[in-house]
Amino acid sequence: MTATFACGTFRLRASAARAVAALRTAWWRFLGMQIGEGTLLPRVRVTWPHEVSLGRDCALEHEIHFKYDGIYAPGPTIIVGDRVFIGFGCEFNVRKRVEIGADCLIASGCKFIDHDHGISRRDISMREQTDGAEAAIVVEPDVWLGVNVVVLKGVTIGRGAIIAAGAIVTTDVPSHEIWGGVPARRLLERRGG
Repeated sequence: MTATFACGTFRLRASAARAVAALRTAWWRFLGMQIGEGTLLPRVRVTWPHEVSLGRDCALEHEIHFKYDGIYAPGPTIIVGDRVFIGFGCEFNVRKRVEIGADCLIASGCKFIDHDHGISRRDISMREQTDGAEAAIVVEPDVWLGVNVVVLKGVTIGRGAIIAAGAIVTTDVPSHEIWGGVPARRLLERRGG
């Protein structure tokens, strides 16, 4: 009796969670976010919904932050492909553009930052400097980013690459290579068919 009750309660909670996610997804669509079929949104933070495009059948965990800091431009600047997993607490801090290819795995706590803060002027405070460099980030399909990876401006991560947990990626990563460290460097190449 107790197991049956617990199983029924779990199903009810799961159904309620799906219903809430469906309502949340409809709300973000209403605000201009492009969300593919089969993708449901958990609790996320979005500064400009029209700047975000999520592909079909994506799986997102809670507390992801899609933050667009740039000047208004038509069309999305944060583009996530089909069947992408994005873990808890990831952050997309974008001024230019971030593109995530299909079938990528992005573990919890990853950050994508496509711009620098200005540091060159001494006549004004650091807080007031806005002259930092900006460059798009591209993550090609089938890439796996470990926990707390940071990807910085101008980086392209090639198809099938793996980035080890805690790495800071400051330069392009070729396809099918495994990188790690601070700053990230090549560890080995993926072998096999």
